[in-house]
Amino acid sequence: QVQLVESGGGLVQAGGSLRLSCAASGRTFSTYTMGWFRQAPGKERDFVARITWSGGNIYYADSVKGRFTFSRDNAKNALYLQMNSLHPEDTAVYYCAATRRLGVLVDPYAYDYWGQGTQVTVSS
Repeated sequence: QVQLVESGGGLVQAGGSLRLSCAASGRTFSTYTMGWFRQAPGKERDFVARITWSGGNIYYADSVKGRFTFSRDNAKNALYLQMNSLHPEDTAVYYCAATRRLGVLVDPYAYDYWGQGTQVTVSS
């Protein structure tokens, strides 16, 4: 089992940057596939990015490709999401999630553990 806590959200102007972090508890963090999702008010939870246990394979949603960078540090039980060139439509609550499944894993139902989320607001 793993527990997840996101941080780093906030208010930023369009074109700005934010770096989200996700701290994980548990000795087996390095064995989990991890993902970032986001959910805007009144909308479904959308896939942002997925990283394999080793960090060797990362998959991004088309909407963030080239602007967001997902990384992990297994020694620190931590995930990072560097978000650059932010747009107002990136405004959402951002969640990190964990699963033992393998694959692209864009469906939130593929993930078993979730953090509480961190709010990102991008002003125009």
